[in-house]
Amino acid sequence: MFIPAAQSAYRTLRKTQPRVRLNAIFKNGYSSKVEYKPIRSVLVANRGEIAIRVFRACTELGIKSVAVYSEQDKMHMHRQKADESYIVGKGLPPVEAYLNIPELIRVCKENDVDAVHPGYGFLSERSDFAQAVIDAGLRFIGPSPEVVQKMGDKVAARVAAIEAGVPIVPGTDGPVTTKEEALEFCKKHGLPVIFKAAYGGGGRGMRVVRKMEDVEESFQRASSEAKAAFGNGAMFIEKFIERPRHIEVQLLGDKAGNVVHLYERDCSVQRRHQKVVEIAPAPRLPIEIRDKMTEAAVRLARHVGYENAGTVEFLCDESGNFYFIEVNARLQVEHTVTEEITGIDLVQSQIRVAEGMTLPELGYTQDKIVPRGYAIQCRVTTEDPANDFQPNTGRLEVFRSGEGMGIRLDSASAYAGAIISPYYDSLLVKVISHASDLQSSASKMNRALREFRIRGVKTNIPFLLNVLENQKFLHGVLDTYFIDEHPQLFKFKPSLNRAQKLLNYMGEVLVNGPQTPLATTLKPALVSPHVPEVPLVTEPPKGLREVLVCEGPEAFAKEVRNRKELLLMDTTFRDAHQSLLATRVRSHDLLKISPYVAHKFNNLYSLENWGGATFDVALRFLHECPWERLEEMRKRIPNIPFQMLLRGANAVGYTSYPDNVVYKFCELAVQTGMDIFRVFDSLNYLPNLILGMEAAGKAGGVVEAAISYTGDVSDPKRTKYDLKYYTNLADELVKAGTHVLCIKDMAGLLKPESARLLITAIRDKHPDIPIHIHTHDTSGAGVASMLACANAGADVVDVAVDSMSGMTSQPSMGAVVASLQGTPLDTNLDLRTVSEYSAYWEQTRTLYAPFECTTTMRSGNADVYLNEIPGGQYTNLQFQAFSLGLGDFFEDVKKAYREANLLLGDIIKVTPSSKVVGDLAQFMVQNDLTADQVLERAEELSFPKSVVEYLQGSIGIPHGGFPEPLRSRVLKDMPRIEGRPGAELEDLDFDKLKKELQESHTCVTNRDVMSAALYPQVTNDFLNFREKYGPVDKLDTRIFLTGPKVGEEFDVPLERGKTLSVKALAVSADLKPNGIREVFFELNGQLRAVHILDKEAVKEIHVHPKANKSNKSEVGAPMPGTVIDIRVKVGDKVEKGQPLVVLSAMKMEMVVQSPLAGVVKKLEIANGTKLEGEDLIMIIE
Repeated sequence: MFIPAAQSAYRTLRKTQPRVRLNAIFKNGYSSKVEYKPIRSVLVANRGEIAIRVFRACTELGIKSVAVYSEQDKMHMHRQKADESYIVGKGLPPVEAYLNIPELIRVCKENDVDAVHPGYGFLSERSDFAQAVIDAGLRFIGPSPEVVQKMGDKVAARVAAIEAGVPIVPGTDGPVTTKEEALEFCKKHGLPVIFKAAYGGGGRGMRVVRKMEDVEESFQRASSEAKAAFGNGAMFIEKFIERPRHIEVQLLGDKAGNVVHLYERDCSVQRRHQKVVEIAPAPRLPIEIRDKMTEAAVRLARHVGYENAGTVEFLCDESGNFYFIEVNARLQVEHTVTEEITGIDLVQSQIRVAEGMTLPELGYTQDKIVPRGYAIQCRVTTEDPANDFQPNTGRLEVFRSGEGMGIRLDSASAYAGAIISPYYDSLLVKVISHASDLQSSASKMNRALREFRIRGVKTNIPFLLNVLENQKFLHGVLDTYFIDEHPQLFKFKPSLNRAQKLLNYMGEVLVNGPQTPLATTLKPALVSPHVPEVPLVTEPPKGLREVLVCEGPEAFAKEVRNRKELLLMDTTFRDAHQSLLATRVRSHDLLKISPYVAHKFNNLYSLENWGGATFDVALRFLHECPWERLEEMRKRIPNIPFQMLLRGANAVGYTSYPDNVVYKFCELAVQTGMDIFRVFDSLNYLPNLILGMEAAGKAGGVVEAAISYTGDVSDPKRTKYDLKYYTNLADELVKAGTHVLCIKDMAGLLKPESARLLITAIRDKHPDIPIHIHTHDTSGAGVASMLACANAGADVVDVAVDSMSGMTSQPSMGAVVASLQGTPLDTNLDLRTVSEYSAYWEQTRTLYAPFECTTTMRSGNADVYLNEIPGGQYTNLQFQAFSLGLGDFFEDVKKAYREANLLLGDIIKVTPSSKVVGDLAQFMVQNDLTADQVLERAEELSFPKSVVEYLQGSIGIPHGGFPEPLRSRVLKDMPRIEGRPGAELEDLDFDKLKKELQESHTCVTNRDVMSAALYPQVTNDFLNFREKYGPVDKLDTRIFLTGPKVGEEFDVPLERGKTLSVKALAVSADLKPNGIREVFFELNGQLRAVHILDKEAVKEIHVHPKANKSNKSEVGAPMPGTVIDIRVKVGDKVEKGQPLVVLSAMKMEMVVQSPLAGVVKKLEIANGTKLEGEDLIMIIE
């Protein structure tokens, strides 16, 4: 080994003398047989990591390094790491550029290169390349061409092994080129056998055959693969050794005939004959077998006159027998682990040997080479282990490596911004660990791999981590079946990648605008709502939920009825924001105030916080999981009962579902934290209602059966929904076993006098049942009505905190609390606490300005007694009107709502029946239709899908039956549903649905399956969104809706103890040729850039044709929307009224029907086409 002074003298001599003999510097013996000729410059005929590895060795030796690169590699790091670099193979395919021997020689000759290092792969085992280098007067850093040729020829190598007395596996005497020869060998020697490429290695062209009928096909495939990789399809066939270990011995020889081994490596961890993890030395290999193996390898090398670095590979069976496989006459990818355990730089040694130095001169005698500890190498590749290790290409958005004591990294273009091309090997970085024992080395490797952060491409790190944690691996119990016999290695916990996904989301918003549709042009306020403090170290005081949890639903109901004070249900967490802000309030803001509510409002009857429209809106528009919302609220509010809205047999959907879906939904809701199910049916259709009650009761929840209220029981002229109608319904629900009875006044139609009459009548008949009143304050009479209910015997009334009350929301909490102070019904709530709670929501509400109902409604409006629009539907209807271009006609929509209700038979209006009325109303306004015109033209109009399905009976049977002749004219000969719609539906196969979801998405939970059972497409879209953009619910609301301002700094708390610090820096003004715009952020102090496709900038100018109204052959879009289903194709015959296309706008779908019989001549649309009103859909002749 060199000492510093000798190293310096060595470099000086290298630079001053063309040829010298070293006979004074070294204390070891010197050979007079070998001429020493220093190398001044080395060209590496390779790329990537191995090229850089050689350049580094050259730099340390004071040698000039020269790189070559293909056109595709002009941005690659290896050309920048060299002292000089030259392009090769212009116009050639990427791989062929590095195989062009004449051009490589030309570069050497033109640039005063002394020697060529082949690296591994490419030309490294081509004897003609080694000969061409020598013929050009250059030095080849590797074995002689003769040895390369002999060792590359597997038949010649076998002969040499036999001659050297090295054990071999029975095999063909020469290369086999035809399938007939292969079949003959297999018949003679039996199976199993292995086919190997005769002129290359690395696992390519390798096949194991165990069945005679597979011989011909396997041979052809292996031969074809070998020809593509090495230019020659000849194969070598040998007997296949079962359950072997793959052990290879590292050798180093010089020009004087000295050969030493640097011990062995275990390469048994392989996948499809490709090495994945390498270990040195081989664990659990008996010393006597190691000695025999290394001795055999050295003997073979001396026999063939091997010089420079090389590897002899063996198979070792369970009995300790070992067999020669092949010689790799080059440096191996895994040479690093040998370097770590021996301390010998193999690449520098290669160069020195090529210069003419002998091993003794280098200090490399066998007695001085001693292994120390264990080293492991993991090849981190850009392959997706979850997708059969398919290569993954793209841009490295983030690259952060694992480092520290005992870790070595050999890489090439591993840095943020690097492009991973599809042209070359997928190796990204080699990670090498070294420690005193195998377990410690594995622990270091595990830690280092976990430190890696690679974003933009998939890597095999999850797979490598599974290998490193496998107990057999950690104890060195390995063979080549290791991966095949451990399928658990392929069970991955996917990387969360939350930070980069969130940056992509914010970049998307900054470039392409809001990712959730905004109802108006108003912007979220620049506020950070103040959250009142609570003593988080103490548990919140006990509430009614303790009775429910400890004693069950019946005891809970009894306790409610026995309470003397008026109990309140707070709707702020659900119906209030549904009514005022289009259901858009996010979990982010709900969870902030939750601890305060738990500590200050423990005596509430319940907190309405889930179900109804909040379920699908969370998925559809807020891009968050409703189940996670419920779970997180329960963690923060353990003491107050939660209440949800269950639409009977419709669960939280807008249609009927198989019964098992409703039962499963309720079961999962209780498991996640739900307590009280307010069960209703949009038509008060008892069969639907009772199914929901049974499902909620079986799940262990409190059943609160609700009677949906409409009409006016105090008006004797309105006889359809009179007092008797409601008391009869109450009788049926009590008889069905409800724990609590609810009056659901969804439009706020219950006037004080009506309230007194209704509650008195029910209380007289059912003195022991708790009565709960739900209402909306649209008219402004809500507080008065709730006080009337309380005085008439109601136990619970609904309120919303003051700043979220009034208008289409619930009556004011503060007003009810203040009105009852000092009375027998005193709520025992502190008005100051209510005020503090209200202050939070007053500020928070300004964040949702784009969804404000006050855009068109400035105060309470008694016209609700005319149009009867439910409060929870009002803002959603307004939002839909804006999205359909009817924002200026909302007053017309409200008037049309009354007409539509009467057209449909004056029905109970609550989701989903209210949606039917709303869809019909907007359809009428969009198409400028009166009620009379709708009835008159019913046979030819394309009604909204919800209207058609309602008339078919898909949500139940309305009180008084369906309207005629409207029903018959709309449906014509369409099928009708008799009885409960879900009764005839087959049970949903949840296991099958889960498997279908897992085919498209990772980490599918039972909650996701339940969501998909209710909303298949919405859930699919949500899962896609979450996988692309991550946990956007962690972002502040303003940033979620409209993105950060340039220059703004903010934090994103991901979980306890993990917070991202983000600063939005800039949006690039320049557009890349592919339409990409760069957005720059600072994340935790580091610059990050995301690439966002500018959807507006890349649009081609295209004007969709409009339908000619005067031409009945041209079918136009009856409303703006997106095409979601095309039911015909060009050439199809269609009948008048036949469904052609389904359009979707927001939550409304419409079936476009054929206006005439004919043949489809032309389609102007495709699935996903966005249409404006009257855009041409198709032409029918």
